[in-house]
Amino acid sequence: MEHLSSSEGRRSSLLLFFLLFSVMLGKYHIYLGFAFKPHMMYLGILVILLAASFRFQKLQSFEVMLLFFYLVYVFSGAFSLYASSSLRVMLGIFLYIVFYILMKGILQMFQKSELENGIANAGILFNIGSLFLYVWGLKSNGFSLLGDGVIRYGVWFDRDYPRLIGLMEDPNYFVFYNTIFFTFFLCKRDSLKNKIGLALCLITSVLSFSRGGLLILLIIFIVYFLLNKPANQLRLFLSTFSILAIAWAVSLAMKFRVLDILQHRFQDFSSDGGSGRFELWGRAWDLFSTHPWFGIGASNFADYNAFEYGDNLVVHNTFLEVLTESGVIGLFVYGLFVLTVLYQIFRANFHLKHPFLFLTFLGFMLQMMFLSLIVNDMFLLYLAILSTYFSYEDEKVQSKESNRMEREAV
Repeated sequence: MEHLSSSEGRRSSLLLFFLLFSVMLGKYHIYLGFAFKPHMMYLGILVILLAASFRFQKLQSFEVMLLFFYLVYVFSGAFSLYASSSLRVMLGIFLYIVFYILMKGILQMFQKSELENGIANAGILFNIGSLFLYVWGLKSNGFSLLGDGVIRYGVWFDRDYPRLIGLMEDPNYFVFYNTIFFTFFLCKRDSLKNKIGLALCLITSVLSFSRGGLLILLIIFIVYFLLNKPANQLRLFLSTFSILAIAWAVSLAMKFRVLDILQHRFQDFSSDGGSGRFELWGRAWDLFSTHPWFGIGASNFADYNAFEYGDNLVVHNTFLEVLTESGVIGLFVYGLFVLTVLYQIFRANFHLKHPFLFLTFLGFMLQMMFLSLIVNDMFLLYLAILSTYFSYEDEKVQSKESNRMEREAV
């Protein structure tokens, strides 16, 4: 893997930061029959600027499995009733694969320290920008917390809950995108910048009032807590408790009772059916029951749902959506992809060497149980980062082997 020289690296670190941050700006896209997003345009520019150093990288095993899944998923469209929807998602997947390959090639031009610095800076800007938009949204609403179905800048007023969406379009997706930053800052609290980043992630995630998202962040925290030594566990607990306590005290001083809002959000769970998800899951299961092997066809659930129930909502469960649209075969292949990622992570000991990569994947898989993310910018960015870390490990092994051979030759 060929990296940029030190002088080139210094000039290009800012380019890397903007690339990572641009993935968070997906809602500011241009529609050209498909959503042409900022990071896609920026990737094209970067490939031109860094063409002399750009190299296509070999695929990891999990990437081969992902491509195989997408092939199976797209093939299910051959059996679909709404062929136009399957065709659109087929073209979309093709474009995403192209941009994924370009993204991976760009990331692997940088040293690990540069990549991690870019992740940290992108995470801090993402959270600061989102928090600013949230406060601005509250201000534009006269600091009233009341409203339903109204979006003001970084706030979505959902049944009188002021939910942070920040730079995203949905509070649940905000937590999903923020997961990699949360785990990164959680696992790398060795600098003031990363501690500030962790505090920002905690504050913005809580303000999203995403029940599922917050529970999964708690699970991530517990898993990481258990992976640590007792001394580190105590420091982790104290630092996290301090951040939350300070944030809670500030919210009380501002008469913004976060804990009361959270309590009401969780109390509503039994009455709102998981924000309507239970009903959607029932519809998806019924469709799967009638098309068990190959499913109803790629990206067809929304069309079936619109025809039968008058709304074009998606399943809000990636695994169930895969099962419904591509059948048992599609879910089996997707399961192989997930297992391949986990196998490679544990084989490389990344759950201990780079725990944020393992914890991010764990968080993504859990959140996919209530979000539809068959094709997603942040998930693909994560996979590109994971692939880059595997390349770093391969470089270390090759370097050690080269040094050993040199010593033996002497």
